[in-house]
Amino acid sequence: MKRIRIAAAAVFLVICVSSCGTAEIPRQTDAGPPSDIGRYETHVPPKESEPSVLTAQQNGDNETEPHETANETEQETAMKMNVRIEDKTFTATLEDNAAAREFIGLMRESPVSIDMSDYSGFEKVGPLGRSLTADNSQITTDAGDIVLYNGDQIVIFYGSNSWSYTRLGHIDDLTGWENALGSGSVTVVFSTAE
Repeated sequence: MKRIRIAAAAVFLVICVSSCGTAEIPRQTDAGPPSDIGRYETHVPPKESEPSVLTAQQNGDNETEPHETANETEQETAMKMNVRIEDKTFTATLEDNAAAREFIGLMRESPVSIDMSDYSGFEKVGPLGRSLTADNSQITTDAGDIVLYNGDQIVIFYGSNSWSYTRLGHIDDLTGWENALGSGSVTVVFSTAE
């Protein structure tokens, strides 16, 4: 009887573990902004689907044709912002989430200037000076990604990292991006695009 229970428990455990898929065990790394001690890194493949973007206006008749793809609609109505580093200005497409809408609201009041420090050779991080609504998820960033970290820090990437962030947007054209960011601290000015 005891063998039957052990065998049943083993079968149950195998079924449970195999239905969960594979996952890497997180390992401690120094790959985060300096304010985060004990940060863990996991490698998560990027999502197959394209991110949604914040819409500047709805379709003229407030209806979407059934044959129109979401990507076509996004390209027509994507909300943009400017990211200025010294004399270089880059355009970014914003995500459709509460944090991005709040960030746009701040930029509409006046351009948002943030002193950003280099961290770990792949990102610049700086305090926003207030909190935005965070909706963190585990993501792998790429060069040009702009994210919210800990609800009150803006991080811009010129490399890649995996961690839990709230996506804010992505630089549209990375030509000159890494050179503009340089290797030290920079002041970055975020403003709404005309």
